[in-house]
Amino acid sequence: MGAEPWFELIAELRAENARLRAENAALRAENEQLKKALQEALARIEELERGGKRQAAPFGKDEQQKIPREKHKKRGRKKGHRGANRPVPDHVDEEVVVPLHACPQCGGAVENRQPITQYIEELPEIKPVVTRLTTFIGTCPCCGEVHSTHPLQTSFAIGAAKVMLGPQSLANIVDLKTLGLSLRKISRVFSDLFHTKITVGGIQHILDRAAGKLEEYYAALQEQIRASRVVYADETSWYVGERGHWLWVFTTPECTLYHVNSSRGGPIAEKILGADYSGVLVTDCHSGYLRFKCAQAKCIAHHLVRLKHCRKLPKTKDPTYLDAWRQLWKDVLSLHKARDGLSADAFDAARAELERRFDTLLAQEVTQPGDQKFRTRMKNLGSHRLTCLYYEYVEATNNRAERAIRPAVIQRKISCGNRTAHGAHTWEVLTSLAVTAYQQGRDFVRELATQFLPIPVLAR
Repeated sequence: MGAEPWFELIAELRAENARLRAENAALRAENEQLKKALQEALARIEELERGGKRQAAPFGKDEQQKIPREKHKKRGRKKGHRGANRPVPDHVDEEVVVPLHACPQCGGAVENRQPITQYIEELPEIKPVVTRLTTFIGTCPCCGEVHSTHPLQTSFAIGAAKVMLGPQSLANIVDLKTLGLSLRKISRVFSDLFHTKITVGGIQHILDRAAGKLEEYYAALQEQIRASRVVYADETSWYVGERGHWLWVFTTPECTLYHVNSSRGGPIAEKILGADYSGVLVTDCHSGYLRFKCAQAKCIAHHLVRLKHCRKLPKTKDPTYLDAWRQLWKDVLSLHKARDGLSADAFDAARAELERRFDTLLAQEVTQPGDQKFRTRMKNLGSHRLTCLYYEYVEATNNRAERAIRPAVIQRKISCGNRTAHGAHTWEVLTSLAVTAYQQGRDFVRELATQFLPIPVLAR
């Protein structure tokens, strides 16, 4: 009987111990969760701090949208290319020798002196050369009114217009515009670099005047395009005061012509090339070019892009059919690239095999939406499918036209195209002739300067 209170006390202590153990376990588990949450919070804070120090894009992109590092293209050229460096100048205007008679630090004698030769190309400060020109006007009993003229004279204007720019200055203004500078930036370049004041309105007047003098050359360029054995064409949206216009480009390895129009229809291309164009026309799959009866090559790069799009269409799970088309076009590109290293018989045999594979894929029945859409695209090619393998001078893609149109797209983003139809025509004339001169290695500025000297020498 006297021992019963001890048993009760022991039972209470055991119960209290069990409760405390359970509470301790719960606290330990909660502590572990708090530690884990703290570690995640610290990691997030560190990531946000790194993002705050970033000086460039991406801004606010989700982590899942970032491009994996292994997919980034390495900068620079591919391995094995020839090194690039500034060539030694073909002339020296001034030669400077800096002697080393004593140590610049302590003044002691210097031994084993070796010369180090460098070439420094520096631009001098540019100041306009101003000529005060006096000419005379008179009357000839035989010829009537005659003038004395000077080679730098670009007009007979007097009064408020008696201060004018010379032909070289006018040509450089046009060249800067064809390079994509806005009128205000050209005005600033002439003010800051050449110490010559010219207004935005004056620049536009110069551009219009130049385009008017070059009209016949623009027409001759169109004839040159029409006579080319292969033409690469493309078009993009454009502004002429508002949306709804199109910029067309027709280019070859030797020349390029731009044309702005309110239509993207086939008659515009026919107007430029002529309905009877007999060369090879390389384009994307725009239906406007189907009116031409000449040989046509459709851009393989566009096919591959469309193929990738078709693979993402709903209910297109099995990629087997599209993969076969992709491999076919890859093989066409490889054969086109390897043409020079193959004999004529080997090349013809490889081309025939690709034609057979093309027909086999085209005849195959498919049910997936992506497969059907791409098969229809291939069927619509008709005879314009492997054209690049039948003409050795035809490229496999329309990249040449896209490269020609890319600077115009950049300019469109900056200035939204042109404000008026007259301005659009000025732009297309000047840009076409400038790009063509660059392609042919001609000095556009020098040639253009001569166009600003229209005054004949009537008397001296």
